[in-house]
Order: sequence, then C-alpha cells, then structure tokens
Amino acid sequence: MTRTVLIIEDNPGIGELVRMQVSDLGMKAVLMDRGDTGLERFREGGIDLVILDLMLPGLDGLAVCREIRACPGYVPVLMLTAKSTELDRVLGLEMGADDYLTKPFSVAELAARIKALFRRVDALSQGSSASKEVEEIQVDGLKIDPVRRRVFVDEKEVDLTAREFDLLWHFASHRGRVFSRAQLLDAVWGYNHEGYEHTVNTHINRLRNKIEADPAEPRYVQTVWGVGYRFMD
Repeated sequence: MTRTVLIIEDNPGIGELVRMQVSDLGMKAVLMDRGDTGLERFREGGIDLVILDLMLPGLDGLAVCREIRACPGYVPVLMLTAKSTELDRVLGLEMGADDYLTKPFSVAELAARIKALFRRVDALSQGSSASKEVEEIQVDGLKIDPVRRRVFVDEKEVDLTAREFDLLWHFASHRGRVFSRAQLLDAVWGYNHEGYEHTVNTHINRLRNKIEADPAEPRYVQTVWGVGYRFMD
C-alpha cells in the first residue's frame, strides 16, 4: 500500500523539494502551505507521516503538532525549522514531534529520517501483538506497561511522548548496559548521523525531568561519564 505523506511548508522551494523527495521514495505527497488548512487535511485521514514546518501562516507548527497529537491514533511527525536554538527543538519535541531537521538540510538526510520513521512505525505495528506477551517492568517505584505504553512513577502516571517511551523502554529492557549516544540513535531513532548526538541529550534531559524525583541526581537513567548512559542495575 502506498504511503501518504502530508507536507505542511509555506516556502515554495523547500515544499517542492520535499515533495519531490517523497515522490522519489515511492510515496504519495500532499503539499499544503498553511498550518490551518494543513491540519484540516490531516483530520480528513489517510496520512501516514507529517512533515511540518515550524513557522507557518494561519497556525504555527507547534500548534499544528499539538492538535495532531490530540487526534486518535499515532502518526509520526517530522518537524522542519529554520531556527537552531535548543529551546525551539525542545518546544517541538514537547508538542509531540518525533524528530526534527534544521534548515538547511540535505536531501539524503531528509530521506534517511523519513525511512527511519517508517521503520519505527513498522516495528511498532509488527510488535503490537508480540508485546502482549511482554511483561511490564517494575523497578524502584517505576512501572512501565509495554502493552498500553503507559508509565507510572510511585503509582502516578507520567505522560511521555512516543519517542520518550521508546527510549525508556530500551534502557529498562537492558538494565545495567551502557549505551553511547550513537548506539541510542541507531536503536531508538533508527539512524545515526554524526553531530546529532545532541538529540539524545535533549530527550534524556526531558525524560529525566518527567520520571526522576531529582533530575540532577537521577536514579533511573544514569550518566556514565565519557561513555554514555545506562539504566540503573
């Protein structure tokens, strides 16, 4: 079945570039140049991936992403931004974006991100039935339910994004094992590009802020200086 990618980008040149790349990957591309009309098209259904610009007329990318995440079902969101500050990246991830690309970006990198997101979707789909046989993980007040994809700390539910849950589950499934940032990019994001290790740092910081009593002294996701991270053994 041909996948449909919704591109919401108001820059005609970038929008056409992304549309051509999506088409070259054998997917159907739907290009919209406003946030509000793009959100309307998404709500009509049949979208498998959203490539979303941050700065948009009508409704900005953060608001569009928030509304997409409020809709039932899971559709991955790849956010495009001309800004490169940590705050802009964190805001996009906080609204539920799965990944981001900072403009300017290469066509090869865009294709790699698209393929990685769909590999992740396929893995989630293939593992949905198998996950029913996977037992939840409970350790030191933390409970992770892989079937319902819910997390509790001291019996209080914690709201994680899809990527944050995948990162936590990967750590908890390999307790005590140390992972470098590059290994985490490969395992959780499905790609590894030099210079993007800060993506891991951002997600781990946000994850710690949600599950740790004291993020500065984490008990679950621990830093191994000079190497990477590990889950408490």
